[in-house]
Parts: sequence; structure tokens; C-alpha cells
Amino acid sequence: MASKKVIVVGGGLSGLSAGALLARRGFDVTILEKQARPGGVAGQYKSKGFSFDMGPSWYLMPEVFERFFGLFGKRPDNFFDLIRLDPYYKAFFENGETAEVTPDIKATYDLFDRLEHNGGEKLKRYLDLAKYKYDVAIGEFLYRDYARLSDFFNRRILVEGLRLHIFQKLDRYISRFFSDDRAKKLLEYNIVFLGCSPYKSPALYSLMSYVDLCLGVYYPRGGMYNLATALERLARENGAHISYGREVNKISVSGNRATSVVTQHETHEADVVLVGADYHHAETQLLDHASRSYPEAYWSRKLLAPSAFIMYLGVEKKLPGLQHHNLFLARDWDRHFGSIFDRPSWPDNPSYYVACPSKTDTTVAPPGGENVFVLVPVAPGIADSDGVREAFADKIIRHLEGLIQTRFSDTLSVKRIFSQRDFSQQFNLYRGTAMGMAHTLWQTAFFRPSHTSKKVLNLYYTSHYTHPGIGLPMVLISSQIVCDTIIRDCV
Repeated sequence: MASKKVIVVGGGLSGLSAGALLARRGFDVTILEKQARPGGVAGQYKSKGFSFDMGPSWYLMPEVFERFFGLFGKRPDNFFDLIRLDPYYKAFFENGETAEVTPDIKATYDLFDRLEHNGGEKLKRYLDLAKYKYDVAIGEFLYRDYARLSDFFNRRILVEGLRLHIFQKLDRYISRFFSDDRAKKLLEYNIVFLGCSPYKSPALYSLMSYVDLCLGVYYPRGGMYNLATALERLARENGAHISYGREVNKISVSGNRATSVVTQHETHEADVVLVGADYHHAETQLLDHASRSYPEAYWSRKLLAPSAFIMYLGVEKKLPGLQHHNLFLARDWDRHFGSIFDRPSWPDNPSYYVACPSKTDTTVAPPGGENVFVLVPVAPGIADSDGVREAFADKIIRHLEGLIQTRFSDTLSVKRIFSQRDFSQQFNLYRGTAMGMAHTLWQTAFFRPSHTSKKVLNLYYTSHYTHPGIGLPMVLISSQIVCDTIIRDCV
């Protein structure tokens, strides 16, 4: 096995995690990354004393990280100091009300009691069912591959599918428990981080409420970029070679086997090729037509996850109205979801997310300043000119100033915008989507792109496109699944 040479395309979290796992099992691993540093979309941007996480900012499902690092005889705290946030997040509603969700679950029940009659008891019942879904997902679904339709529609799904609510939409399911619009939004907002809307995603994903309300929201001191550097360190410690500034231009195939990976600098011979880069880009740009598993028509029919309009703001003053994680939940947010999934356009009155990690971590901003990350979910592929994005940025900043009743636009020492065209140009992401493919029922498990090529025997894929899907924990699980597959195929 030690003689098997694996070339990993992409040094994002999926490529690094998979490369580390394969190197640990004795493969000769080389990871090729286009950027000059690890992490891919989960990168880091530094300017004028501010240090910004460029991508994911929520650390959820801690047991998945513990399980992954445990495969190496390590723990997350061997690499970073993990802080449990309190509060987990602050929600702003359009009527001027706010609510903070904390680690105190009794306080959360009390919060829901204030939102609607008997809301606390309703939430207890809701979370009991969400815990059941989570336990089944972790124990039986997430860590297994789905190569055939029968793997998904198995006896457990057929018998318990109704109890898992996989055939019911999330919004309709939550409406069975709650009538208050604010309560519903607090339980539905997290589906955006799975790249979908509560009107299109299965109620199975109500398990995410158990994840954040019961398992907790964490933060690695120094920023989420510490996860990228931890995976890089694991890969190197286990013998993987990592080359940065190496953009892959071609995966060469002879017959039904990949033979090499070509960059602008050199050609790497390969026994196995593992793609951690954008699945659509690899299929349509790196492979010849005959070697592609999915035609362009396949991709055009898929419901893509949102892109993201992001601002990295270095504020030279304190902002007392914010917590570490903050959500503005617009009253008419179905119009915002419509502008993403049904009528692609820039939203008029969007819901959005604001991270202010300097509330927790003094290392990410200069003394007296605040590190502010603003993310508005937007449709992939819409016009993203300088004029459009600047006008939209000013609009969101003005709204945020009104929300927290503090003006800060005149104290910005850093203002960087990152949106659809940047995701496309820098990371080759299909139509500028920030997350890949939305989590609908027919884009779950077997219905997501396969970990294994249908045309090339030794070509594999890992990323947020493959099962189990979007999110940092899911990427780590995807890498474990595909690495088990590669090991099995190579024995």
C-alpha cells in the first residue's frame, strides 16, 4: 500500500483532511493547492491589525471534530483552545425586539414561553424529536456511503421515514409546533447554513436545532482558520507533501484510469487521484468529455445553495449592540428566499448574519476595535458589478447601524467585499455558489454527486457536494467515507 501514490487536488478542508487520513494509512500523498495557503474557502484575511476568517465561522457538532482528530490519537485541544460561546447568538427581529440564546436551556425554554403560549413545552417536545433524528443520523446515516439507491431507501428509511420526517418540508413541520413567527425563525435560520430554505428542505434537518441549542456553539481562539492549519499540520505530520501555488489544469486519463495530474509547473504521476476542489469545475474543466461522470445538463438541473455577499469590516471603535454571532431575521423573509431560489435577484430587505469575534477574542482586532464579518445569502450567478456591490454594501451597513443604534461607517479602517464573482474566480466555484448544492430530499445521500467517478476507476471526490454535504463537520465525514473507499479499493 505504501507504494500507492495519491494526488489530492485542492488544499481546502476536504483535501487536507482526506490527505491526512490517507497519509496516516501509508499512502504517498501529495496535495496540490491553487492558493498560497491552506484552507481554500476557509481562508484568512489580515489587514491593519485585523484578522478575518474568510469563510465558515460556526463551530458546531463538536463530537464530529473529536472523532476525526481521535483517528490520529489527537484531540482538538491539541491544536487550538476551544471556547463555548455564551450567548450562542443574538437575534434581531424587524419589529425592534431582540433575543439571546445561551447555553442555559431552561432560559431558552423561558424565551420561547415569552414568544408564544406554552412555547417552552412545545420546544421540549420539538427538541426531543430533533435529538432522535440527530442520533439516528450520526449513528446510521452520515458516516456511510450511498452507492446505490437501495442503500438510501433501505428498511430503516422505509419503516421510520415518517418519524424522521424526510418527506415533509421543514417550515410546515415547525408550524405544527409553533405559530409565532419569531419562534419559527429561531428554529429555521440554520437551514441557510445547509444551503437551502425551510420551504424546500426536508424536516429531517430539524436536527440542526438540537445541534445548536443543545450541543452548543463553539469558537477556536484565534479564529476558524486554526482548523485549516491544524489539518495542514496533521497532513504533514503523517507524511503528506503539500505544494501551494499549484493550480491544477488537467487530470490525464488513459483508458479508464487517471494517470497523472498536470499543473502549470509540472506533471504528477498518480495511482489514485482524489479531488477536493469544486466538483463541477473538476468534471467540466479538468477532465476530457469522455471521462466525465455527469453531463452539463445534470448540473443545470440542480438546485444550488446560495452564494454569499460578504463584508470584512475593521471598525476602529467598540460596538456594544453586537454579540459574537448575530442574526437579523426579517419579517418577510420568504421574499428573501424567493430572491435566492425562485427569482434570482439582489434582495430588497434581506435577513443577514453578522459575526463579531472580537467580542470573544482580543487577538483578531486591535485594542479598541471590532472585527465585523457580515454575510448576506444571495442567489448564485446574478450580476456582481462594482457599482452593484458597493451600493448593496452601503445599504446593509446603514441598516446594521440602525439595528444596533451605533454609527460606525465613519470609523472603518478596513472594508473588503467578497461575493459571487470572487468565489468563481478565486476558488472555481460553480456559478459563484459559496456552498455547492442545496439540501433538498432529492439532493441528499444517494442523490448527491458520488464519491467515486462513474467513468474513471481510480478517481474519487470529497467536498461539500458529496454526501453528507454542506458544513465543516460534513466535510470531515465526507473525507472519512471516501478514504475508506479508496483503502478498500486498493487492498
